Parts: sequence; C-alpha cells; structure tokens
Amino acid sequence: MAVQQESQKTSTKERLIDTAIDLIWKSSYGAVSVDEICKAADVRKGSFYHFFPSKIDLAVAAMDKAYSEFKCMMHELFDKSVPPVERFEKMMEYGLAHQEEAAKKYGMVCGCPFVSLASEMAPQDPQIREKVEGIIMRKRRYYEDALRDMVDEGLIAADTDVEATAYKIYTFVMGQLMLARIQNSLEPMKRDLRTGLFTLIGLDQSALKKSA
Repeated sequence: MAVQQESQKTSTKERLIDTAIDLIWKSSYGAVSVDEICKAADVRKGSFYHFFPSKIDLAVAAMDKAYSEFKCMMHELFDKSVPPVERFEKMMEYGLAHQEEAAKKYGMVCGCPFVSLASEMAPQDPQIREKVEGIIMRKRRYYEDALRDMVDEGLIAADTDVEATAYKIYTFVMGQLMLARIQNSLEPMKRDLRTGLFTLIGLDQSALKKSA
C-alpha cells in the first residue's frame, strides 16, 4: 500500500513537471495560473502546493528535468572521442531534428524553452535567472572544449579566444532559434545555421563536411 501511495505521489509530481515543460515549450508560462496548470495536469490544487511552494519552484523543477535529459545528449554529441568539427555538426543535426519533432508535437516552431522562459520571467525572478545562467555556462563549456581541440589540431587560429568564441556561438545559436520561433519556420535556420556557425568559429571552409 505504501509503495502504491509513493507511486501515486511520483506520478502526480511528474505530471505537474511535464505539464510545466509543455507550457514552457509552447506558450507563456508566466501568464498561466496555478489553477490552469492543475487543470491541464489533472491534479488538485492542494497537491500542487504539496510538491511545489510556488509556480516558480515548478518552473525550476521543469528546467532541471529538461536539462537533465538534454545534458545526456550533449555528453554524447560532444564526447572527446568525436572529432571537434563533427561535434558541432552533430549538435546542429540534433538541434534541427529536435525542433522539427517539437514543431510536429506542438503545431508551431518552439525555439529554445530555456530562452523563452528566461526572457519572460528572469527579469522578475532571480531564481529563474540563476538557473538559466547556470545552464548557459554548462552548455558553453562543451563549446569551449571542442574549440580548444580545434586549436590543438590546427583547425583554427592558435590565438583564438576560446571563451569569447564559445559565448558568440551560444548567442548565435540562440538567436537562430528565437528567429525561427518568431517566423514559425525552420527553413532560414536550415539554410544559415551551419555556414554561420563555422564562419563565426573561423574554421576553414575546406574543413567542413561536404553536403550530401
């Protein structure tokens, strides 16, 4: 009986988190009330506050879950055994495929859920801002490691400012995702992302994989 009750609690909490993730992906999380979240998750309001003191706490839990899943993929994409140029190639391929999958699920181009939530709520809430900044820093480290390997292999200039370039890569990719959401189209991103990213890195065009 105790196991069943614990399973029900986990299920309720997971439904709330999954509902929050859906809202962050497709719409305005900040404009949605706790009542609306509970209705969408089919959860009583009292149960909501049993697990989460506030809507912000639910948003943080949703980001933790979403990033935990994303982090596993980033570890695979940016594995040190993979050539550094190929790491970025794989990242772009995965990112576009993930966006296409999300667009089919939600009926719209969603862009980056972390950026969408941060741009909406970070100015008002330091907890959200700190969480998003932490995610940004962890993503940039993957880029920095790949860039250092590019320097070591002589693919880019030895005096490349790795940290600054990693930040430029992050802002470029996020800008592409934001424009894709605004335009509700992935076509410009498919056309411009690869060339733009490698030009930003300073990679010789001959090092790029030939398009199929």
